[in-house]
Amino acid sequence: MLDQSHLVRHMETLSAEEQMSLVSQIEEMDLSVLNETGEEEIRGIFSPLDALTLSQIAENRAHYKQLGLDAIRQGKVGAVLLAGGQGSRLGFKKPKGMFNIGVNRELSIFECLMRNLMTVTKEADAPVPLFVMTSADNNRETREFFEANNYFGYSSDNVWFFMQEQLPTLDRNGKLMLADRCSIRTAPNGNGGWYASMAKTGMLEVVRKSKIEWLNVFAVDNVLQQIADPCFIGAVIDSGRVSGAKVVAKAAPDEKVGVICLEDGKPSIVEYYEMTEEMRTLRTEDGRLAYNYGVILNYLFRVDKLNQTLGAHLPLHRAFKAIPYMDADGAMISPESPNAYKFETLALDMVRLQDDCLVFEVERDKEFAPVKNKTGVDSVDTARELLRKNGVEL
Repeated sequence: MLDQSHLVRHMETLSAEEQMSLVSQIEEMDLSVLNETGEEEIRGIFSPLDALTLSQIAENRAHYKQLGLDAIRQGKVGAVLLAGGQGSRLGFKKPKGMFNIGVNRELSIFECLMRNLMTVTKEADAPVPLFVMTSADNNRETREFFEANNYFGYSSDNVWFFMQEQLPTLDRNGKLMLADRCSIRTAPNGNGGWYASMAKTGMLEVVRKSKIEWLNVFAVDNVLQQIADPCFIGAVIDSGRVSGAKVVAKAAPDEKVGVICLEDGKPSIVEYYEMTEEMRTLRTEDGRLAYNYGVILNYLFRVDKLNQTLGAHLPLHRAFKAIPYMDADGAMISPESPNAYKFETLALDMVRLQDDCLVFEVERDKEFAPVKNKTGVDSVDTARELLRKNGVEL
């Protein structure tokens, strides 16, 4: 392991309280990133995984929906909103969920999602406990935004906030970085650590006391995201499987989307850049792409099986970013170009820890409107167009 003694270079200038704070941070910090070599993860043997198709779902919709509504009414379903990110790619220096997707009126991404959730809770005439994962960067603003907007008409008694864990950042040479004289520069650990963060922050005690059996996990940046969808929940319960994943049929063989499949016989997701040309173009006898279903970060997990994953190792994905830090002379540096690595776990890797998974196809134009970019593909403009198409007044 590299010498990290530079972290205490300014120790003599610190007060006793500041010294204790730095030592405590070092002792409690997850330093597993220091063992990351940057080598690509070795993957297993991939094979296609079929989905419950739109036509099959339509044939059994009433049955699935009734099963899902019953589960919601019995208090068995909770939802987890992954909202730890900032809107930096949108040129927005606040929590991404606060971004105004409206045109002639204020309509935040958070409000879109809460309206979608309340469509279900009104039909079920029962609440769905909502756990909102924030980060150290956006926790205060997110909480204040929900409060200022009266939780968008949802009962605050059914909303809990928790912060995702942080991981240290490393410079090009593998050295930990300082945020100031008495603290190490960290960054949110990605959305894959959501369940471990729920455990650490006491949220799993809420889940246990509420007797929640299923958690529907979803991303903040899809404004058409259908949350606690009773048809989806019912289909997973009916299948007897321990997890489910909403997917859309790929628009083209080379679409840049993670595809659900089997890896060494277990459910998994292969990223588009990991797919070989043969995988991208392979077709079934009826002409459909064999690796056809892209994930939209909307998963359903059975709580008892999630509990078995606590403590399991998730791959750390490195991202080279522009990260502010304090240099050796004590000057604060705000680089304009990437200078260091941050490490993230991904929610899709949670699927790989499950025994099985029901792949549930949804209509792209009705459930997939990601807001990832300011312009172009999966942008503010394309999301607005799809919202209008679905009757949402902007």
